[in-house]
Amino acid sequence: MVYGHCRRHLLLMTCGGVAVAGAAILGCLTVAATAQQALSGAQKLMTVRASRLPGKVHVLPATLETTQWGWFDNAELPRLTIDSGDTVVFETMSHAHGQLFPGRTIDELKKLRTDWPGRGPMTITGPVFVNGAEPGDVLQIKINKIVARPWGANFNVPGMFGQFPKEFPDGQVKYFYLDWERRLAEFAPGIEIPLRPFPGTLGVARAQPGRYNAVPPGPFAGNLDNRELVEGATLHVPVFVRGALVWTGDSHAAQGNGEVNLTAIETAFQEMNVTITVDKTHKLEWPRIETASDWITMGFDEDLAKALDSAKNETTKLLAEERGIPPERAASLLPALADCRVTQVVDIKRGVHCLLPKDPASMRPVLPRPGAENADYLVTTSRAGAMNQAVDQASWDMIELLQKAKGLSRLDAYALASITMDCRIGEIAATDKSIHCLVPKSLWTQR
Repeated sequence: MVYGHCRRHLLLMTCGGVAVAGAAILGCLTVAATAQQALSGAQKLMTVRASRLPGKVHVLPATLETTQWGWFDNAELPRLTIDSGDTVVFETMSHAHGQLFPGRTIDELKKLRTDWPGRGPMTITGPVFVNGAEPGDVLQIKINKIVARPWGANFNVPGMFGQFPKEFPDGQVKYFYLDWERRLAEFAPGIEIPLRPFPGTLGVARAQPGRYNAVPPGPFAGNLDNRELVEGATLHVPVFVRGALVWTGDSHAAQGNGEVNLTAIETAFQEMNVTITVDKTHKLEWPRIETASDWITMGFDEDLAKALDSAKNETTKLLAEERGIPPERAASLLPALADCRVTQVVDIKRGVHCLLPKDPASMRPVLPRPGAENADYLVTTSRAGAMNQAVDQASWDMIELLQKAKGLSRLDAYALASITMDCRIGEIAATDKSIHCLVPKSLWTQR
């Protein structure tokens, strides 16, 4: 937008302390001042009465003026300014500025990617400037409530993206009715997917100036695609720029741990209700998620093994802090306590997250990593020195198993795995890492 361009231009021209005059700069100043006045006036009309929610309550609708398509820029003009402890009710928009909706063909969806390279598909609402947030602080974003639309979509762009683009030169898009009374979506006759909505993208501005593809996650959070970030959860994320600048979008109704064809059940939220608080007492290098029972640490890298190492380091640090024990002792407890999963393998930087019980006395065992099919799950496993190879093999084996055991087409097997498969990491201290991918048999209403 012109506002962001002017802000960047002004910053560049004044950053050395040199006064620069000229019609272009004055024009930018005039545009920026006018835009700020307009936003200030609009903000008064976005503050509403809702006494049961914390702080002042603001509503930020998703429009072409309040959203960006597929990129972050820390020079983007805030669309809303709030105080620490206030509540924001975000509305979100479907992919490509609302151009994903029932009726769109896969060829049309592919064209939205090929015609607009260098950006992500997601639409993000924001940014929101938080008064008092400064670099080095931590922002707490608690999700109070999510209300999603009644439809969603999963699609595989032919020959592009996803875990296996070469193996799937053909594509498809599937649309779903999201039955929020039953909290289910019918994938196919006799197959029902539980709905568990969460924001695929939630985060703050990165420190580096410029416009960045919103697909890869990082220390700023962003496109986490972490299915544990549901109602009641809190994202703790380090702040890198003044005001933090909060965005959200890429709204999901359900997703597997892996998200192998690049998409979950993609939807949009009528209400993404969050309370945002500035924390000046803690320091973080990487984002964390807090739920009622767990802390969830994260790591990201093109190499899944390096992502796991980052997540393990963060988990060790957290365990030492929370339980007041030396790092060496925390590291020794890690294999017994940290439940590590593959978050996603398709966002340029692959993700790992580890769940750690909040109860300091807890010795809760890590969930099983079955090596073969059992009464509850279809299971595929793979072990390799390279984790990327192991997860690729276990995922591919599951796609083939869904075809052979359940009679799904190749594209439907790919889609169902992307939405429901849970890829768990085996013994995290082992040299060769095992990956265990599970699909619950409870999806099939008639067995």
